[in-house]
Amino acid sequence: MGSLKHHQHLLFDGTFLHKPLSIVALMDGETNTVIAGKYGVAENSNEQLRGFFQPLIDRGLDPESCTTDGNSNVIRTLRALWPGITAQRCLVHIQRQGLSWCRLSPKTAYGRDLRVLFCGLTNIDTEDERDSFIVEFLYWEKTFGEIIKLRKERGKVFSDIKRARSLIINALPDMFHYLDNPRIPRSTNGLEGYFSRLKPHYGQHRGLIPKKRANYFAWYFHFKPK
Repeated sequence: MGSLKHHQHLLFDGTFLHKPLSIVALMDGETNTVIAGKYGVAENSNEQLRGFFQPLIDRGLDPESCTTDGNSNVIRTLRALWPGITAQRCLVHIQRQGLSWCRLSPKTAYGRDLRVLFCGLTNIDTEDERDSFIVEFLYWEKTFGEIIKLRKERGKVFSDIKRARSLIINALPDMFHYLDNPRIPRSTNGLEGYFSRLKPHYGQHRGLIPKKRANYFAWYFHFKPK
């Protein structure tokens, strides 16, 4: 096996086929080539994530950045393994989750305005557009944020608006690294596309007994890295 030092900007994501077991994969964000993948790794298990990454570190993997879906345990693990790494949040995941929480047709001004912010998120290509987004969110936060934070309402719709607000607040520090370095992918779309091709292929082999699934996916990742 060769050195992995040249892989500098990565994508990492997981997908479920048989819950609670998931597949995780690491992709080179510049070539959209899978570096490694494994069946049966839980993204919320620090031990299993380290077990996935350590053989890659042993082969020289020392990335500058990694784009993820925002799983907090994944980000903590990446920063523990590579303290200087840039952890880019996937804008598509943020947008998709935020729009889901805001609903298709919000009934409130704060819901409608927040939905507009999420809708434009993946179209931010310049520093000026980034700055405009931040200014607009800070204005929204000044107008509605504290009120929303302090309200005791527990309804599903309002609770989801609170989640959407927290999503932007927590993600904002790591949303726009790609503007400083265009080699950093702004989303994990490359891996999501890969998984969308993998799943129908696996669907042709659903008769595999559980103990053979790991070998099947190891084969797939090795022979179909793109």
